[in-house]
Amino acid sequence: MFEHEALLYSGPEEFLAGTAAFLREGVRAGEPMLVVVDAAKIAMLREELGADAERVEFADMADIGANPARIIPAWRQFVDRHGNVPVRGIGEPIWPERTAAELAECRRHEALLNVAFQHDLAFRLLCPYDVGRLDPEVVHGAHCNHPIIAADGVRESSAAYPGVEAHAQPFTDSLPEPAQTPRGLPFDRGTVRLVRRFVGAHAIDAGVSGARVEDLVLAVDDLATNSVRHGGGRGLLRVWEDDSVLLCEVRDGGLIEDPLVGRVKPDGDRIGGYGMWLVHQLCDLVQVRSSPARTVVRIHTRIS
Repeated sequence: MFEHEALLYSGPEEFLAGTAAFLREGVRAGEPMLVVVDAAKIAMLREELGADAERVEFADMADIGANPARIIPAWRQFVDRHGNVPVRGIGEPIWPERTAAELAECRRHEALLNVAFQHDLAFRLLCPYDVGRLDPEVVHGAHCNHPIIAADGVRESSAAYPGVEAHAQPFTDSLPEPAQTPRGLPFDRGTVRLVRRFVGAHAIDAGVSGARVEDLVLAVDDLATNSVRHGGGRGLLRVWEDDSVLLCEVRDGGLIEDPLVGRVKPDGDRIGGYGMWLVHQLCDLVQVRSSPARTVVRIHTRIS
């Protein structure tokens, strides 16, 4: 079965002790391995592993996981590339400098890993958590999202892990309300065309760079079109700024039941289904909340 394990560590020495042992075990077994952590930790692991580092693929989490929703596709590509051969990975998407919104989506990502890879019987993934620097609530999330917890050289089952079925449910937690009053645009079939102009004008006023304005307009237009087609025929667009981020939010009366929406690349022959995937590729952060009452999709674009 898929083994999803949290490594609780404090400081560089404990990080190296836990991760290097995990990788050396994979070297001895001849297993393909991928490590996705920050650049400093990659350098540490290369030095620690010596010649064994040549048996490991490395990637910078700052590149792959800036938007946490892009991490599962990267792991999927790695796993599928090796077929049914046992593989192992290390991924650390959570660090203290993450914003509150990013941490919320990282926690959601860690939960959804259990759903995305539940049928991959030959994949073992270790997720380090720096308990010396992270908030206790974040560490508690590790216990909730990982069936196995490793700490001080001991591996044990997590009593807080609710099972994969719980993580497969629609994500209904509320998003925080804006600190300032957002600009709003209700839309329906007859007025959805106004969305592009509304978003573009606000993005330019906020200082979003030219090419990124086009990406944002495309993403929001796709969300609004989806609301008209599948979310009750109407929706509400809200736009506001928060420090150096422009936020655009689309609300409608639909329900998104697929917990992995936007995190699984549609098949090349598939007609449709590319909308949320495209939004995740175009935007810095995407937050999806859905319940029988409504769906909210909030996208974040950094202002350059």
